[in-house]
Amino acid sequence: MTSIRNDVLDLGGTFSLSAPGRDIAIEIALPGDVHSALLGAGLIPDPYFGENEKQVMWVNETAWTMERRFTAEPDDIDGYLTLTLSEVDCIATILLNGEVIATTDNSFVRHDIDVTGKVRAGENTLRLEFDIAPDVAKARADAHPFPIPFTYNYQTNGLKGIHMNFIRKAACHAGWDWGICLMPIGVYGTMSLRRSSLARQESVQIDQIHSDGAVDLVIKTRIHAFAAGEVKLEHTIDGQLIAETIPVEKGGNVLTHTITIRDPDLWWPAGQGAQPLYELVTDLDGEITTRKIGLRKLEWIVEKDEIDHSFKCRINGRDITMMGANWIPADAIPSRITPTVICDLLESAKAANMNMLRIWGGGQYEPDYFYDLCDELGILIWHDFMFSCMSYPSNREFLESVEVEITQQVRRLSHHASIALWCGDNEVIGSLNWYPETRSQKERYVANYDRLNSLLHRIVEDEDPARRFWPSSPSLGYMDFSDGWHSDTRGDLHYWDVWHSAKSFDAYRTVNPRFASEFGFQSFTSMNVIETFAEEKDRNPSSPVMENHQRNNGGNARIIETMTRYFRFPRDFDQMVYLSQIQQGLAIKTAIEYWRSTKPRCMGTLYWQINDIWPVASWSSLDYGGQWKLMHYMARRFYSLVNVVAVPDADNTGVTLKAVNDSSLLTNSHIVLIAVSMSGAMRTLWSGEAQITPDAALPVTTLSLSDLADDEFLSFSWTDDAGNLLGQNDYFPKPYKAYELPQPNISARWAEKDGAAVVTLESDRPSLFTTITVDAPGYFSDNAVTLLPGRPVELTFIPRHGKTLSAADLAASSRVRNLSETF
Repeated sequence: MTSIRNDVLDLGGTFSLSAPGRDIAIEIALPGDVHSALLGAGLIPDPYFGENEKQVMWVNETAWTMERRFTAEPDDIDGYLTLTLSEVDCIATILLNGEVIATTDNSFVRHDIDVTGKVRAGENTLRLEFDIAPDVAKARADAHPFPIPFTYNYQTNGLKGIHMNFIRKAACHAGWDWGICLMPIGVYGTMSLRRSSLARQESVQIDQIHSDGAVDLVIKTRIHAFAAGEVKLEHTIDGQLIAETIPVEKGGNVLTHTITIRDPDLWWPAGQGAQPLYELVTDLDGEITTRKIGLRKLEWIVEKDEIDHSFKCRINGRDITMMGANWIPADAIPSRITPTVICDLLESAKAANMNMLRIWGGGQYEPDYFYDLCDELGILIWHDFMFSCMSYPSNREFLESVEVEITQQVRRLSHHASIALWCGDNEVIGSLNWYPETRSQKERYVANYDRLNSLLHRIVEDEDPARRFWPSSPSLGYMDFSDGWHSDTRGDLHYWDVWHSAKSFDAYRTVNPRFASEFGFQSFTSMNVIETFAEEKDRNPSSPVMENHQRNNGGNARIIETMTRYFRFPRDFDQMVYLSQIQQGLAIKTAIEYWRSTKPRCMGTLYWQINDIWPVASWSSLDYGGQWKLMHYMARRFYSLVNVVAVPDADNTGVTLKAVNDSSLLTNSHIVLIAVSMSGAMRTLWSGEAQITPDAALPVTTLSLSDLADDEFLSFSWTDDAGNLLGQNDYFPKPYKAYELPQPNISARWAEKDGAAVVTLESDRPSLFTTITVDAPGYFSDNAVTLLPGRPVELTFIPRHGKTLSAADLAASSRVRNLSETF
């Protein structure tokens, strides 16, 4: 047997799909999900169209069976055999040749099932029988000795709600205040029969020890041996080879080796340097796995300071401001989540100058390729564990399942340079104040919470001691069970008063977080996306269809009510959609520009949210499908490493320009501040040189707003020493509705330049939020811009999905619009 080399037989492919209680017998492609199979067979309508969500609810209320036959050659089964299913969603019985070999009830756990002697030469049958997850969850909740309520997010749009806290599955599968309730069923990721001569790889972890001019890599390889014996293990990295024949005992074994990389090329977050990756190849008796390793020293600095306690990320010795957003699963139908989809979204994050995403705790641990792409792109990950907005059981069975889940996930992901922090949950401790049951016996639920949270903390300390564990988001720190939602002197902050409490955008300037990890404002999804789910008669904010595609109670009304504070009422639905996206961007621009200007007090802003799980009115800056909303263009500007922002005083009688430099380089800028009237007249109020030190936010000049005429606003631009324009920004001291906006004449001239399609926009009068769109996948180098007379703006089109498009192609479908057209 020692001559056998480890190898793998892929078991993915076409399975039969049947429902014992229904007359359904079709095929399903696995890895995949039931909804995709039913859609492909024409048995359900598109769940995303109209109100079809209600028409397909029976799918998750049905027990499903999947089965396929596969052939194994004698050589395939000559050795020890493992059936690996990396993600079974969710509660299933697994049978091989009629024999029960496993039961699953945690979709976040990889199942490695020993099937040695159970696979026959010739034909075999693999069968998966799925229980009805909502029924199992309810039964467990009913049997629990005290009530644990589920989140109110499951009861939007009249849904009855599901006890998702009693099963381990993406919490948002049952809906959220931006999500559809589908409760998908399926198998995702790896489905394979692994043959081993003696042992199989379980995980490979790498700890980095940085010193002057060198990095020691401590490589910890976990293997499972089916019997006592010897294995040959090799690690190769940076031209160095470790090869060893090692005795192992039956069961789990941990093998540790150290390799030193001298004169290392360090990995940096996006915008701060390069992302070199060293390839580590591990070979265990022919079972070869490959990992890309970014060498960086990452620390979270949480220490006493003159305010309270700092909360900042230090990378390779530099305190770097984290700029980004929150991430939710890329689609409610799992089969639609592909490397192409994920790459498109992550590239858009980097294009908007983001260096961090927060994987939110109501979603899922992402596939390996997600983290590989983040390593390549320089996007750091704040990683919640998958608990969100409600309490969870803490009985032995639940905690044992969670322990396997967290241990596996930390071991799987800890080698990634992109993983910056492990966080216990999203808003679970804060949720104790939301429900009558938890409020009435808070001590019981705090103790219940601590049992789970302490387990998570211990696992991280044991499995990945180099990384910070943060108890919750938001949190004031370790063993602090207080409600930290509105404390801005330490820890991370979720600030939702502008959206949920309908405060003005200026309210963002009344809080001064150390790290803002959630805050957001909604808009409608773009008109061309609305057209994919709403017929023309339903394109009205209070139609049943539009309200079904708004999962936050009163959300459409809040968008519109806020609109009346800042803008004149739009003349039609199309203009309302456009205006909602301007408004959304302005809200988040207000927050982030101010909070960045308080550096080094605030060292991180992650807005809610970057992406959508289906076409819906939400807080996202990217439409479902990845199209850029106007806020994403604004993010590209307000997340520029070097920026100049206007900070008004408390009574809005004066404004201070502050220059923000989040790069490592001293920046010299020539700044010009002008007053612009609605007629287009411009006058210079101030100009000067600003030397902006690295990693700093410095005041440049202060202006009394009484110096402005009633119809004037502030515009300011900054250039480098050679006169090249670096950026432009503006500040309106009054709501936009207070200005008599002119009707500008805007020209759009298309051309080819350096192999790219370029459009030059020019206006004879001030044109606010000037936006160009085309019927092609891609984005412009800028958009929603302020055009001033005599100052043309050149925009480059960047195609998505590898498309090649000429200027002529784009010009034919281009449309230019601006704020003055909305009313």
